[in-house]
Amino acid sequence: MNTDHSDANEGPLFDTNLLKEIAKKDLVNSLNAVNGAKTLVLDTALAGPLGLVTEVSLLKQHGVDKMFWLEPGPLSSTTTNIVYLCRPKIKHVKIIADQIKRHAQEARKHTYTLLLTPRVSTLVTRILEEEGVLGEVTLSALNLQFIPLAEDVISLEYDHAFKELSVIVGKGDYAKRLASLLVRQNKVSTSAAETVLSSAANIDSLIVLDRRVDMITPLLTQLTYEGLLDELIGIKNSHVELPVAIINPPTANASSSSTTASPSTAPIVNVKKDAKKKYHLTTATDPLFAELRDLNFSSVGRKLNTVARRLDDDYKTNLQMKTVAQLRDFVGKLGGLQTEHQSLRLHTAISELILPLTRTDVFNKSLEIQQNLLASYEVSSQVAAIEDLIAQGADMQIVIRLLCLASITAGGIKAKTLENIKREILQTYGFQYLPLLLSLAQPSLAMLLPNPLPPSVSPSSKYPFSLVRKSLRLLLDDNLEALEEVENDIGFVYSGWAPISIRLVQCIAQKGGVISNPAEKEKSGDEQSKASIGRVQAHPIVGWKGFEDVVSAIPGETVEAAQRHDGTGSALPPMSAASPITEQTTTTVVFFLGGCTYTEIAALRWVGRQNKGRRFLIATTGIVSGASIVESLATGVQTVQSAEPKPVSAQ
Repeated sequence: MNTDHSDANEGPLFDTNLLKEIAKKDLVNSLNAVNGAKTLVLDTALAGPLGLVTEVSLLKQHGVDKMFWLEPGPLSSTTTNIVYLCRPKIKHVKIIADQIKRHAQEARKHTYTLLLTPRVSTLVTRILEEEGVLGEVTLSALNLQFIPLAEDVISLEYDHAFKELSVIVGKGDYAKRLASLLVRQNKVSTSAAETVLSSAANIDSLIVLDRRVDMITPLLTQLTYEGLLDELIGIKNSHVELPVAIINPPTANASSSSTTASPSTAPIVNVKKDAKKKYHLTTATDPLFAELRDLNFSSVGRKLNTVARRLDDDYKTNLQMKTVAQLRDFVGKLGGLQTEHQSLRLHTAISELILPLTRTDVFNKSLEIQQNLLASYEVSSQVAAIEDLIAQGADMQIVIRLLCLASITAGGIKAKTLENIKREILQTYGFQYLPLLLSLAQPSLAMLLPNPLPPSVSPSSKYPFSLVRKSLRLLLDDNLEALEEVENDIGFVYSGWAPISIRLVQCIAQKGGVISNPAEKEKSGDEQSKASIGRVQAHPIVGWKGFEDVVSAIPGETVEAAQRHDGTGSALPPMSAASPITEQTTTTVVFFLGGCTYTEIAALRWVGRQNKGRRFLIATTGIVSGASIVESLATGVQTVQSAEPKPVSAQ
């Protein structure tokens, strides 16, 4: 199966699995530094990221006897060594200090090691000293940083990156701060992971986008296969929880011929009631996923049918073979056919799981409101429709996302109307969401503002939506038939709306794609020609040249600096002085500071397929969605944890 849309002679990106091996090696070395059997007490937030780089069996090979979650309450350990692994947060350190003091009171002797990721902080040392247990603990750092999620996506997998950014004033300002730090630390020796990133794949530039430069994109419902899976079921650390009947179906007739390849044979399951099991979404073992993940969901059914028919033909053809040589070839291909067959069955079942959820009244009404707001069509009617959703008891995060979208796109909501809606939200969903509403109204976020603005809020807090929409060609005019025929622009990920963040990347790395549609030439010809027609040689990176006005209108500082070999920064050279266009393939790193969505990843992959000579490596602090952002800002909602630590299951 062909899953690579690029020319073969361009070669792959550098092997992101090197980062996985580095993280695994660092973890093993840290565990081996503690001699003998040990109990591992793990921060629950690190379970997912660690699961992407190691397995429980490897931990046991290096002396881990038992594993517990890091939670308040007593900790019972049968080993002398106790190793805590967590992020350097105050609440974690206080729990650890409390457990150490309890052991001292009970006269239980243990040796304590505290592994902090990604680094040891002075604050942790101070708290341990104040608690009187600093002398009992050996402090060490586990440099767990970028983790590969896909062959072209690496993530810090930090859940609360957006929440912590949102409390500080500024949007693009944080891209500026990061750029300044990188310039300043250019001479400082870096970690092994950073060395891999800087030396491999001929990286020519780094594009940093602060999440708050584009808050519209995550508020929208993602319409790609992977994005919709995240919206409706949820993806965590590249794993999705699915009913067991989908992942491990009955094996009867599983190896029969092509009739089982039909999508209609997928098991019928209930996503809410059935027992769940985690499934790792990876192209390494699921090649069909590479073809499906970035498709608009409306195209997934046709793709599955195409694969099913091809498998059906392959089985029939192979069963007609008579000679020994032909049979030998069939046996050699059988493993690949069975893998494709299993993958087809799985994704057909997942699609059938998602499809009913996309046909609900609330889902479709939400999409209608989003499209109308993006087109600035009868805004007052859309706000009234949001009120109707509240009256129907729609999911709170859907209501908040639509309300924020209305505020950003319309420059605020009428003050009296907004106050009435806030009152309805609190009465319908509970007063625990008051801190969320207050956070959204803060000038640092400016996601839920009244119109006119109060004197305390600067007029610059308003997002220049109309200007950005027109200047960056965000709302596509193509009809639905055209959208179904071809991925005709990055707007396919939202069925006609181009993500602002990826348009900004195009302003830097594919300037022609902002002004006109680079894929229009692909509308004729066969599938093979579509992969090559319209691809042009990538131009040198010369900053925001040609788009200075619209970029300066977006709140936040603008970063345009070239890093010299002496570790200092300077302004980018003009186009005429930039490096000449060459046939050599380079890699451009796009770093989303505050998280990115699966639809943005899909759109950026599309941009990469239009360029010849440039590949994109996507780096992010984590994968986000509108739901996860709303959840991270809802500081008034606290998760109640059990007082007794629970053993970690080896699922």
